[in-house]
Amino acid sequence: MTMVTPRAPEPPPQDQDEEMLVPQQEVEVFEGPQPMEESMPAVDNESLPDASTSRFTWKIESISKHSGRKTHSDIFMVGGYSWRVLIFPTGNNVNHLSMYLDVADAKSLPIGWSRSAQFSLAVINQLDSKHSVRKEVTHTFNSRESDWGFTSFMPLIDLYDPSKGYIVNDQCIIEAEVAVRKIVDYWNYDSKKETGYVGLKNQGATCYMNSLLQTLYHIPYFRKAVYHMPTVDTPSGSIPLALQSLFYRLQHGDNSISTKELTKSFGWDSYESFMQHDVQELNRVLCEKLEDKMKGTIVEGTIQKLFEGHHMNYIECIGVDYKSTRKESFYDLALDVKGCSDVYASFDKYVAVEMLDGDNKYQSEKYGLQDAKKGMLFIDFPPVLQLQLKRFEYDHARDIMVKINDRYEFPLQLDLDRDDGKYLSPEADRSVRNLYTLHSVLVHSGGVSGGHYYAFIRPTLSNQWYKFDDERVTKEDLKRALEEQYGGEEELPHTNPGLNMNPLKFTKYSNAYMLVYIRESDKEKIVCDLEETDINEDLKTRLRKEDEDKENKKKEKAEAHMFTTFKVARDHDLAAQIGRDMFFDLVDYEKIHPIRVLKDMPFNQVKEEFSKEFGIPVHSQRFWWWSKRQNHTYRPTRPLTQQEESYTVGQLKDAAIRMNSSELRLYLEENHLTLASRTNDDILLFFKLYDPEKEELRYVGNLLLKASSTPSDIVPKLNEIAGFQPDEDIELYEK
Repeated sequence: MTMVTPRAPEPPPQDQDEEMLVPQQEVEVFEGPQPMEESMPAVDNESLPDASTSRFTWKIESISKHSGRKTHSDIFMVGGYSWRVLIFPTGNNVNHLSMYLDVADAKSLPIGWSRSAQFSLAVINQLDSKHSVRKEVTHTFNSRESDWGFTSFMPLIDLYDPSKGYIVNDQCIIEAEVAVRKIVDYWNYDSKKETGYVGLKNQGATCYMNSLLQTLYHIPYFRKAVYHMPTVDTPSGSIPLALQSLFYRLQHGDNSISTKELTKSFGWDSYESFMQHDVQELNRVLCEKLEDKMKGTIVEGTIQKLFEGHHMNYIECIGVDYKSTRKESFYDLALDVKGCSDVYASFDKYVAVEMLDGDNKYQSEKYGLQDAKKGMLFIDFPPVLQLQLKRFEYDHARDIMVKINDRYEFPLQLDLDRDDGKYLSPEADRSVRNLYTLHSVLVHSGGVSGGHYYAFIRPTLSNQWYKFDDERVTKEDLKRALEEQYGGEEELPHTNPGLNMNPLKFTKYSNAYMLVYIRESDKEKIVCDLEETDINEDLKTRLRKEDEDKENKKKEKAEAHMFTTFKVARDHDLAAQIGRDMFFDLVDYEKIHPIRVLKDMPFNQVKEEFSKEFGIPVHSQRFWWWSKRQNHTYRPTRPLTQQEESYTVGQLKDAAIRMNSSELRLYLEENHLTLASRTNDDILLFFKLYDPEKEELRYVGNLLLKASSTPSDIVPKLNEIAGFQPDEDIELYEK
């Protein structure tokens, strides 16, 4: 994934993608509407081919004498419009060469004009072209963003170092390769409608995972096995359940699906979701986890049946009759790209014989040092063959990791029985026909330090290919899925042929890094039909409930402005908390369930609802304001007045806020007798009972008393509510 930022004086540092991309800064601003005149030929988007591509070479003579802050190249045409390269030879407020692609006639663009261009900019190394610096990006150009590129393209210290080869005889060579593609309105693009499939949302840098998940999902036998796995109830803690949920939504959803449940089940936090992990490692770990969870179930062994193959490592002595062999299993094969023209050349290298002789003789157990042959042959191949292409390697000379963009071909049909089964060991079952057809091509676009991943898949092995690029799924042809992912270089007509008559070539930075093949003899079993009965009812019920909950939450959110919440504490709550949680207070309002009602509901109507739910007659309900005291305890302060009870709930909440309460909190005094009008001489007291023998504290109730009453006046009543005999001797304490 490539990150793009809005205009800023200097790009912030980044930690996950390659170069930060920004528009160049010194752009003149023109007030008012742009003129309608079209100085450039109008190009109908529908009449454009899929891509109009051109390459431009700019030789900057006497670059050290360019005193201006910015320099433009000559204009070149691509896709019916004029373009040019813009550079800041001494940097655009940074210590790097700054370089951008610019729409040459930006001042006179028609209103609403936009074009999507995939382009690369390069500084050619004139001593060794392999060390040229090239960066690639895709951008939609419009009248507001008519230039785009790299503020920190390469360090000035490297550019102007004579020994590095970027400037020779004061000449710098810049190359721009531009492909203008037909605009697809992705804002209104409906993947399900256009292709029948939906994509996966990118959490930040999870495109590599999305391409792998789409590939696994579109192996129907694998998907069916996942559906039949036993699961636990919480998807965020269960990889099988999270994967079941994801697959079900991919199968039945109408819009792109989130992968957050699945990454949570991996134990990833949000930070890890923004880091690109190794695809091969993720594939192996995921399969190992599923294989372990399938043990003891009806789908035990599915991972092995699909992906596991075996090879034999051997060492065979030449001069004596001795041979050592070791059988090993594999779930995928890592094939060399460097030095190999295609998949067959990689397999040839995989089984190539190494001679152990001279100073490197083999130490055999019985015969001592011997000349020997060392190699590897395949015992069997799996029904689903996963090939990891080694596009990334360590360059010892430069002490860095590099991406191998060399051309590497892979066939639509792969015959591993070729040349009389030269890849097979003597013990291989020759009755099995190892002819494979290509199912998926996983692609990496970009450099070694970052980039973007997507996948080309033909789910039913028909002639129709699909590109799964995060949220978007599009129909593609065979050429896009195969030939265009070989990598290597491509020749293009030169925009300025007078400068260089040699064929123009550019490196392709988008190329295949993983291939999935399905064996022809297993095709019907692997690409099988899935029935609704393959999905257990518990999963469907849980997901339906999840969807209903989401819809309810959306509805609540949309209607939130119409509702308010408040909390009412009753004696039931006091009794439940005192002695368990509350020792020096009456109630913890954080544990009181909130009541959600319409803001304009009259409070008298709320009392009627309480009467229905709790069986408390309306005339026996008295609500008190509840407030926080200086010692941080809560107490009822006074009952609501008749006028306040005529308010709406929204008005009461506003009144609570005016009394410095963050929410509306009330206490309901329940008295099934008719409540007398309260006078200023009345006091509401709450009573707790402590039993020293049991060492228990409990709430026993409240009394509305006259302030002039004495403790001895209320002892009989206290014995009554405590369940004691009328003459029980009790002690009273004030808290």
